[in-house]
Amino acid sequence: MNYRDFKGTAIAEVGLGTWQLGSADWGDIKEADALNILKAYTDAGGNFLDTADVYGMGVSETVIGKFLKTIEHPVYVATKLGRRGDEPNGWPQNFTYDAMKRQVEDSLKHLDIPRLFLEQLHCIPTEEMRSGKVFDHLRQLQDQGLISHFGVSVETSEEALICLEQEGLASLQIIFNLFRQHVADKVFAKAAERGVAVIARVPLASGLLSGRFNAHTQFAQNDHRNYNANGEAFNTGETFSGIEFNEGVKLADKIRRMFPDERMPQWAIRWILDHPEVTTVIPGASKVAQVNSNIEASKLPHLSKETHQQLRELYDVEIYDKIRGHF
Repeated sequence: MNYRDFKGTAIAEVGLGTWQLGSADWGDIKEADALNILKAYTDAGGNFLDTADVYGMGVSETVIGKFLKTIEHPVYVATKLGRRGDEPNGWPQNFTYDAMKRQVEDSLKHLDIPRLFLEQLHCIPTEEMRSGKVFDHLRQLQDQGLISHFGVSVETSEEALICLEQEGLASLQIIFNLFRQHVADKVFAKAAERGVAVIARVPLASGLLSGRFNAHTQFAQNDHRNYNANGEAFNTGETFSGIEFNEGVKLADKIRRMFPDERMPQWAIRWILDHPEVTTVIPGASKVAQVNSNIEASKLPHLSKETHQQLRELYDVEIYDKIRGHF
């Protein structure tokens, strides 16, 4: 595993996204299997976990909290707040200081730790980001010692640029993959200028860029790749990066042929890591084998300049206009 700097802390360039460990939106994962996934990741040198309070409404955080008690070396946990619907006023009015403090304290309780390494705003409304009050609340929570760093997870490049104007912002989490290449053009230079870490999420486009799907692939009823395939429940971009599934299967096959060999998911992650502005990429994993596969990307050589150029030409000509949702 290779590591990159996050505000003075060396974190794994291949992190682990844990939405799936909430046993919601990705099908069911038994706790024992979730713990094995976490162990496989850290045994391989991984030390950065990304979760959120709404991943199973605390389930993912709680499983991680149990796991942290079984290891001695440092593991850095990033969580997110802002999408819970159980605050007194409900979504999307839960951005007062008191509401945010409750959410932070609940995450601390689930994880059973005294301070959060990184708390992130979780794709909250653009107007809330623009007003800046939520960032004042995060600074106050930081001053109180409840969080070490604060960042934001966004859905669009516009939102990213708004947030990058905020003093003290440690990280920017955004969808970045071979189906969302324009993000590098619009955001990365500004993030580097501001010294803000970039966390690349949805790196395999909900599995499309693994090369394992075909037109007949079906997903569990409680898997967002089933019920949100066309944005029925939340932003289309969070599922298959906004690309219609069957179209994505065809495009993924074209991408596969441009890689040096058949290790498509590893090369898709390697492509992201070839961007020096990226601090870490956070693929999820529902099986230990997927953890090991993802981590292999850290060992691969850089893709050639010619391959990068070919992949960008495909994006400009055949992919960009097919993206749906907010981006």
